[in-house]
Amino acid sequence: MITLSLKEAMKIGFIGGGRLAYALASGFISAGLAKADEITASCHPSDLVSAEAFKKLGATALFENVPVVERSEVVIVSVKPDVVVPALQDVKHLAASKNKLFISVAMGVSTGTIEKVLPQEARVIRVMPNTPALVNEGAAALSRGSRATADDAKVAAQLFRAVGTCEEVPEYQMDAVTALSGSGPAYVYMLIESLAEGGVRCGLPRDLALRLATQTTLGSAAMLRNGGHPAAMKDNVTSPAGSTAEGTYHLEKNGFRSAVIGAVTAAMERCKVVNKLYQ
Repeated sequence: MITLSLKEAMKIGFIGGGRLAYALASGFISAGLAKADEITASCHPSDLVSAEAFKKLGATALFENVPVVERSEVVIVSVKPDVVVPALQDVKHLAASKNKLFISVAMGVSTGTIEKVLPQEARVIRVMPNTPALVNEGAAALSRGSRATADDAKVAAQLFRAVGTCEEVPEYQMDAVTALSGSGPAYVYMLIESLAEGGVRCGLPRDLALRLATQTTLGSAAMLRNGGHPAAMKDNVTSPAGSTAEGTYHLEKNGFRSAVIGAVTAAMERCKVVNKLYQ
């Protein structure tokens, strides 16, 4: 069993070397959780761009999975859901001979599914990150597999906090996490786009409207992160009979909250359907 210190550089491998894997690797190096020359990633043979990106980090980029697992203490599975099982079939013999921590970031693939492929010695953590991890502002949640320890969870949380935040949740909540924070950036982008379109409709140049909408969203989120409740923050902006009161009334009248709640709920139901494909 690995006994990694959270202050100790870890040997980390990526099965799948796409944009998310690159962002994670960059964050781990910046946080001192891994040395560049002890990171290994396997890329698709046609993905020379990703391979070159890892090499520029000082990491090792390969086109096969076995050496990744051989060289690593922590193996991050960062491939599409339908590739997870075949990829792990290729390396399961290594998990049997060397006890390693496997962390999967594949949407919809349960820890139970992964544990069925790997031998009993292997420990599995499932993580649902989101795309803002690419700019070190990710929101991730993790769940332990049946054999993962509290120390494993601490290691996984420390790694993903290098590119944002990370919370531990029971695995049955992962569909809700995926629907909220996994899909959430798309909803926020639609809000920003709509705010900018509103500014254009009211006479602002499009580039200015987009800059204002983006910074307004960023600043509002930062205020919430510093503490407070969104309802109280909203009330602080809303003066009696003012323009904000008129705008929020229009949103309420047109079902804004209901639409957003419905979007998260619909996404969660879709996750449940997708999850059944990979059980």
